[in-house]
Amino acid sequence: MSDPIIQMQGIKKHFGNVIALNGVTFDVRPGECHCLLGDNGAGKSTFIKTMSGVHKPTEGTITFEGRPMEFSSPRDAMEAGIATVFQDLAMIPLMSVTRNFFMGREPTVGRFIKRFDIETANRITMEKMRQMGINLRAPDQAVGTLSGGERQTVAIARAVHFGAKVLILDEPTSALGVRQTSNVLATIARVRSQGVGMVFISHNVRHALAVGDRFTVLNRGQTLGTANRGEIDAAELQDLMAGGQELATLEGSLGGTI
Repeated sequence: MSDPIIQMQGIKKHFGNVIALNGVTFDVRPGECHCLLGDNGAGKSTFIKTMSGVHKPTEGTITFEGRPMEFSSPRDAMEAGIATVFQDLAMIPLMSVTRNFFMGREPTVGRFIKRFDIETANRITMEKMRQMGINLRAPDQAVGTLSGGERQTVAIARAVHFGAKVLILDEPTSALGVRQTSNVLATIARVRSQGVGMVFISHNVRHALAVGDRFTVLNRGQTLGTANRGEIDAAELQDLMAGGQELATLEGSLGGTI
């Protein structure tokens, strides 16, 4: 079994008197998809921002590739190899797929006067998208003309191309239809096979079970345990996410209709 790329041990995050994370332990290995599941308000957003350098933990340690690490900013985390694909995807709909793919990291050509090397950028964009199973009509088509699943794939391909070792996906399937969801889950499987460690943040148990190797449930800022694929089923994961005994009590009062 490979050593983890990143380990988070006993992570606590306080905002004044509010405890957002309370002793979270989590790790990601190369080539695995570790799903972090939780309902709204479980602490998933704070966890993402702590792992990706937006927040510094109040307590706890982060180890990256075997070395203690403190990220001062998202740029620090990105340079180390931690990339995050948020729900809003950070794309400009009217700009081309290529321009969005290389935004802020444009290849240049020219010895004295540098200019955007559009030919190289277009070639790389088309190649990377084909590798992810997406055949673009043209690299200069507006990214807003793509489906939601295709835009997710652009964001994932972009992160991998620029050296992501750990890729955090924030609810990547939450606003997608069935076909688009299938495309994104297939993309996750492709990226995982390249040795990238995946963190799949979701409240959708079925989607997590489709691609996950391990599953950790977050509830009110605390982890309720981690299970490997095959050790836990959808009903058990859903029960943990929903509060266990609280859900059973509610189901009883409603005549078993949940």
